[in-house]
Amino acid sequence: MIVIGLCGGSGAGKGVVSSLFDEFDVKHIDTDKVYHKIISTDTPCSRELIAAFGDAVVTDGLVDRKKLGKIIFSDLGKRSELNSIAHRHILNEVRTLLESYRASGAAGAIVDAPLLFESGFDKECDFTIAVIADKTVRINRITNRDNISVETAGARINAQLADEELLAKCDFTINNSGSIEELREQVRSLYNTIFKK
Repeated sequence: MIVIGLCGGSGAGKGVVSSLFDEFDVKHIDTDKVYHKIISTDTPCSRELIAAFGDAVVTDGLVDRKKLGKIIFSDLGKRSELNSIAHRHILNEVRTLLESYRASGAAGAIVDAPLLFESGFDKECDFTIAVIADKTVRINRITNRDNISVETAGARINAQLADEELLAKCDFTINNSGSIEELREQVRSLYNTIFKK
């Protein structure tokens, strides 16, 4: 089974790209959803986070993502600590899902991982794809999706790896600044290249 690592900054459109690969029956794992799942209930990950960050991140005995977010976005050291804990648990879950796809005979799976390289998971992928888009397009998507200000959206983008860094690291690039038809054509072409159809 071919494992593809998909990365890109906020608002680049990784989710849309993944859904288009679904049309070719390529399985899809969204690491953000995996993360939300393993911290929203009583799990080894959530217990480790509470032990590390204390009651300041807890509501009703569980990790409160908003409280945790406020802490980690204002303190780089805390963000690094969160990542070192969360990445380990997320990747274990991802490996379990990939194994089940492999056992079912799937031809390929995309792992949508915003922190693909930071987590080290790129080393477990056969190919990596960077999804990029013009900054103004990304800001527009983020402000509409998350109902936040242009300034906050811009700060979020600036806190992430620059497109140039992703392009240098990845095997392939998809530019999602245009229409859905243009995007679908890029995905089709890339699918044919990777799966040698």
